[in-house]
Amino acid sequence: MIRVEIVVLMVLFEGLFSAGAVSDNSTIPALVNIGVLYSFNTSVGKMVKTAVEAAVEDVNSDPSILAQTKLKLSMQEDTKYRGFLSIAEALQLMATQTVAIIGPQTSTTAHVISHIANELQVPLLSFTATDPTLSSLQFPFFIRTAFSDVYQMTAIADLVNYFQWREVIAVYGDDDHGRNGMGALGDKLAERRCKISFKAPMTPEATREEITDVLVQVALAESRVIVLHTSTAWGPKVLSVAKSLGMMENGYVWITTTFLSTWLDIRSPLSPDTTNDMQGVIALRMYVPDSKLKRWFISRWTNVTTSGKNGNGTLGLSTYGIFAYDTVFALAHALDAFFKRGNQITFSHDPKLSQIRGDNMHLDAVKIFNEGNLLRKHIYEVNMTGVSGLFKYDSDGNLVNPAYEIINVIGTGTRRIGYWSNYTGLSIVPPETLYSKPPNRSSASQKLLPVFWPGETTQKPRGWVFPNNGRMLKIGVPKRVSYRDFVSQVQGTDMFKGFCIDVFLSAVNLLPYAVPYKFVSYGDGDSNPSNTELVRLITADVFDAAVGDITITTERTKMVDFTQPYIESGLVVVASVKKTDSNAWAFFKPFTPMMWTVTAIFFLLVGAVVWILEHRLNDDFRGTPKQQMVTILWFSFSTMFFAHRENTVSTLGRFVLLIWLFVVLIINSSYTASLTSILTVQQLSSPVKGIDSLINSKEPIGYLQGSFTRTYLIEEIGIDESRLVPLKTPEETATALKNGPQKGGVAAYVDERAYIELFLSSRCDFSIVGQEFTRNGWGFAFPRDSPLAVDLSTAILELAENGDLQRIHDKWLLSSACLSQGAKLEVDRLKLRSFWGLYLVCGLACVLALLIYLVQTMRQYSKHGPEELESPGHGSGSSRLRTFLSFVDEKEEIVKSRVKRKKIEGMSYRSTREVGSSITSNKGYSQASSNRIDSATEI
Repeated sequence: MIRVEIVVLMVLFEGLFSAGAVSDNSTIPALVNIGVLYSFNTSVGKMVKTAVEAAVEDVNSDPSILAQTKLKLSMQEDTKYRGFLSIAEALQLMATQTVAIIGPQTSTTAHVISHIANELQVPLLSFTATDPTLSSLQFPFFIRTAFSDVYQMTAIADLVNYFQWREVIAVYGDDDHGRNGMGALGDKLAERRCKISFKAPMTPEATREEITDVLVQVALAESRVIVLHTSTAWGPKVLSVAKSLGMMENGYVWITTTFLSTWLDIRSPLSPDTTNDMQGVIALRMYVPDSKLKRWFISRWTNVTTSGKNGNGTLGLSTYGIFAYDTVFALAHALDAFFKRGNQITFSHDPKLSQIRGDNMHLDAVKIFNEGNLLRKHIYEVNMTGVSGLFKYDSDGNLVNPAYEIINVIGTGTRRIGYWSNYTGLSIVPPETLYSKPPNRSSASQKLLPVFWPGETTQKPRGWVFPNNGRMLKIGVPKRVSYRDFVSQVQGTDMFKGFCIDVFLSAVNLLPYAVPYKFVSYGDGDSNPSNTELVRLITADVFDAAVGDITITTERTKMVDFTQPYIESGLVVVASVKKTDSNAWAFFKPFTPMMWTVTAIFFLLVGAVVWILEHRLNDDFRGTPKQQMVTILWFSFSTMFFAHRENTVSTLGRFVLLIWLFVVLIINSSYTASLTSILTVQQLSSPVKGIDSLINSKEPIGYLQGSFTRTYLIEEIGIDESRLVPLKTPEETATALKNGPQKGGVAAYVDERAYIELFLSSRCDFSIVGQEFTRNGWGFAFPRDSPLAVDLSTAILELAENGDLQRIHDKWLLSSACLSQGAKLEVDRLKLRSFWGLYLVCGLACVLALLIYLVQTMRQYSKHGPEELESPGHGSGSSRLRTFLSFVDEKEEIVKSRVKRKKIEGMSYRSTREVGSSITSNKGYSQASSNRIDSATEI
């Protein structure tokens, strides 16, 4: 369809097409045509024309760029910069065989003529068409030479999140630029759990009356944070109407896109009348880092505009002028690389038009730029430093290092309050100083300078109010039939009372603003309503909030937002209990049978170990077998009272006894404390021990009808639904518990602790058994992302801190409790699992001591024992064992004395032999001497 439109337009403008100035066969042409499509009668168009002409002049005078080629501009006026005429003007420009077009001015026109650019393969370079959808693969020949609106909307979303607002109102032009920009803003807000609560589109050429009608609807909305995304043509008019409607007063927040900073920069210096309608407005401006080249360009711009060479008089410079200048240089660098690689500029006829080509249509002037795709690639490969800073594209076709200045309109000028960059978010230092550091997007690193808000205040606006449409908040309140101390309706009125109502009213009174509301009862009054269904009605817009005994559960938090819990209330088990009186055998109750058994075993074990370790050394542990057995028993059990009279002399025995006495001390203390409790505190008994015993049984369980307990017991605990019995009132619950399963009642009752405490305050026959097995709380429910939920949470915390919350609790829920509430259940017996660590340490000490003792005894036996086996018949195994046992039973002093005596006897024996040998040797020496004398005599 678009191709057909193009052909029709070609026919309509066939007389306007002329031959190009570039030859098809030239290698490096002397001139290259560049088209410029802008509305030059607008302030932005005038600025762009001046900047482009200055850039072309500088390129043509620079021998380092396109030394053999000059750029030739073909200016085409975009009279309406939208619609049918813009298409015609674009076709007329393309008929001059241009290799690239700078423009168009608006995203609406860019969407249309990008199809023509795709067909003729002519790159479109635009710095004002910032619609993010133009970056799609559908428009490969559209090249954006400024920052996409995706980054601008990300910066606005970060601003909204920084000031902790959750909803904004979007006011925008109802065209491609406005709609797609708001779409990007909605996506970025959603990533931060924020949203656009109301969209207010306007026609691009809206009159003052139409703008007034739209802003009146905006004033009736809840949010006071307004994002304005329009063009410089009518954006200031919206702010002027807002001023007249009182929407520039205290409480409002206006955030505008780059159109306002452009409008202010072009009209600089500003007069009071210019800025009077926009005091306190926050605006974004594309950031251009400070550099020597930038300062030179600003100086040159001032000289050009004040000298009158541009024919427009004094004209301020905005960032669009800077990016226009850099766009020409980027195109020149791309053409230079294009020619240096041996490429040529050639055009050819579109074969798709051959079937309608005739002698009278003159369509030969409209040709395809054959090397257009190569030039497009060279443009994306440009890497230069321009007036705007580093000019380079990333892999997605966007300029690197996108950043914005955040300005605040004050007086007759603007004040920079910070920066935003895609690298680190919000900051108060220039982004280029942060690029060398690791990125930090934490909330603590996000900073801005103080803001001067509408209404001449520096206090951050709340960002929302209750809708000014006469409608009050409909707050659903459950109409309970049980536990009416928490919430109940006053008979014959629309008023409610109770603990939950008083907490809500006290919290609302702490808010710095009035809350128009009315309570609406929910339920038939015959049975407790389902709080889950009440919460669901908030999502269906039946209620605006819900106040009452509403438990915060996972299922409900998926539907609504809750305030801070104002009371803790987990699930507990209640069962019938009976008093247990003390008897003659009460002293056995502190320990379980297993605990008694293990303790007795360890008493005997430690006694035996100490006897083994002391038997060879200590006379107190020796004697006849009967005496030794009595010693073991006496020593073992006397340690319980630290009354043992036997002294331990061995190191190992003392080591074991020390550890055992520590264990005995702990056991004695625990036993004494438990027995004291049993004898002095009233004891209660119940067959139900807690939720675990209920899971393992098959008996019926009661729950409060209408509460979340039923769902939790079925889905989370796994209790069969047939076992659950709904109970409506406390009286019905008490009757069911008294009757028990045998008489059609229930074995236990499961409910929230807040209800149970009220239930037990006057019923002494029941008690909580086991531990609380969930951790829940009650809160007030509001729609998702409701700011009122946040403010009420703060108020509830303040109530808790100043003590008012406790006073409200005491007023409604503090009543005289029955005496049995101080009683204990019989389940508090001391079990082995509480002491197994002590017994383990003691057992290891005994084993270690025995091992050391055995090693020492074996070494002693191997050294001194074999001497007992010298006689015949002592070599068998049984004999060796009896000998070893006899050795062990023998007192160590006797063994040492015998060894010492044998050593002395051995030494005496060796001395006697030495004397005999000495005498013998003396006799031999005398005989030899006599022989020698006799021999001498003979000679």
